[in-house]
Amino acid sequence: MSNQPDQIVPDSEHKGIIGLLPAAARPFALLARFDRPIGWWLLYWPCAWGIALAGGAIERWDLLLWLLLGSIAMRGAGCVYNDIVDRDLDRKVERTRSRPLASGATSLKAAWIWLGILCLTGLLVWLQINGIAKLVALGSLALVAAYPFMKRITWWPQAWLGLVFCWGALVGWLAIAPEFHWAMVFLYAGSIFWVIGYDTIYALQDREDDALVGIRSSALRLGDNVRFGVLLFYLIALTSWAAAFWILRPQWLGLVALVPVGLHFLWQVTTLKGSDGDDALAKFRSNRFAGFLMFLACLVIGQAG
Repeated sequence: MSNQPDQIVPDSEHKGIIGLLPAAARPFALLARFDRPIGWWLLYWPCAWGIALAGGAIERWDLLLWLLLGSIAMRGAGCVYNDIVDRDLDRKVERTRSRPLASGATSLKAAWIWLGILCLTGLLVWLQINGIAKLVALGSLALVAAYPFMKRITWWPQAWLGLVFCWGALVGWLAIAPEFHWAMVFLYAGSIFWVIGYDTIYALQDREDDALVGIRSSALRLGDNVRFGVLLFYLIALTSWAAAFWILRPQWLGLVALVPVGLHFLWQVTTLKGSDGDDALAKFRSNRFAGFLMFLACLVIGQAG
């Protein structure tokens, strides 16, 4: 692995793939976090849940693929924008000081150009959805733009991230059923608390550095009560999702579909080691599987409704 670029951050998942890229391309792949697919999986799953719960997963399988492409592009765009805003802070945090902008591996101008290319890819996906879904998708832009500043003004930037990362649940639902529905609202609300839970786990890695440089997070705010806090967030998520399922299919049997997700959450909480950054990262990444379990649950309810 001698061709491995020094700029790869410690939580990269595909160092070998990044190392195979031409040297000039590596900083841009790292800026968009292509080495860490967990981010776009977590952005994508709420989109897929909305499509599946609205009953369109089978008939509109193509839309599942379009939104997957959109999730990859827009997650990348969000990361590039976040690094542009946070480039000075990133230099002060051990885990992030090797990011391309913070380390000087790429220029600010090049980062802005790369951001534009990723946004154009997102625009292509945006053109594939119906009018109401298009309008709702545009509504997320203000939330995305404000997110990098939340860690400076609130102890709960994870809550704002939830608003942003789960917006696809609304877009996915409305792309299939373009009208208001309470099931859609409860699906979105539960997804927000899911994000708060898993991102609190993720923030455990940076507690010491965050405290030193003045960055706020739910992991710092909860202190020694992180495990209880994450459990509470996951319980609220499950309760909200149960309400969404009940609205569509008011039968107790329908709620059984959430049992696998609930068991996965329970495993995360009971085995979480708050002082072990590697364990926190592994538990955070396991939410890609939790998202898949939730997709199966939405598929069952959506097709039965």
